[in-house]
Amino acid sequence: MRQSATARKILVAAEALFAEQGFTETTMRQITSAANVNLAAVNYHFGSKKGLITAVADKYLTPLAASLSEGIEQQLADNPDNTIMLDDLLEMLMRILLKLGKSQQYALPVFMRLLELLYMKNQEELRDDVVERYGQHFVGFINLLKRDAAVMDDSEFFWRLHFLLGSVVFTLSNFQTLVAIEMREYERTAEIEKTLHRMIPVLVAGFSARADSAPFTRI
Repeated sequence: MRQSATARKILVAAEALFAEQGFTETTMRQITSAANVNLAAVNYHFGSKKGLITAVADKYLTPLAASLSEGIEQQLADNPDNTIMLDDLLEMLMRILLKLGKSQQYALPVFMRLLELLYMKNQEELRDDVVERYGQHFVGFINLLKRDAAVMDDSEFFWRLHFLLGSVVFTLSNFQTLVAIEMREYERTAEIEKTLHRMIPVLVAGFSARADSAPFTRI
């Protein structure tokens, strides 16, 4: 029980620092200081900083993957043609993220930081580990997105999916700042439900737009 309590204390300290500073910027010294433990305790429970990052990622990716799989299964049961419209898929994703953000304080900032980390050049091992652990849970969602999106090659779809994830996670993780900006400029209250609905048509349009293979040229 004592070791379990120590592990939880380390995990809480790590996720707060990761959410605020990022994974690579946070040092083990900062984590041990915040958790009031020594380095040996971290190594005993998590093996290394990499093991600690994996534990934090698992804490948030596991419920996200489970909720997404459950949501898809429920919606497909109500659609005999085995399709889900783009707007329904996107709203499902955002509401799941919002629910996680409400139930777990650092969920959205950690998702944002995790995306940053996974895109780094030297993080192939971490990317492979995440794909191996959770890829199967997200394949169904991605295939349904492709099915209702405009025709495009895999490279174009990758970028649009990247823009989708970045837009959703950034907006939700920075919602309080956006509220402050909106209230200052427009003097009215912003509600997160309204923000979600504002995002959906923008993101749907992004996936529905015809893919143009012509290169960008300067005027």
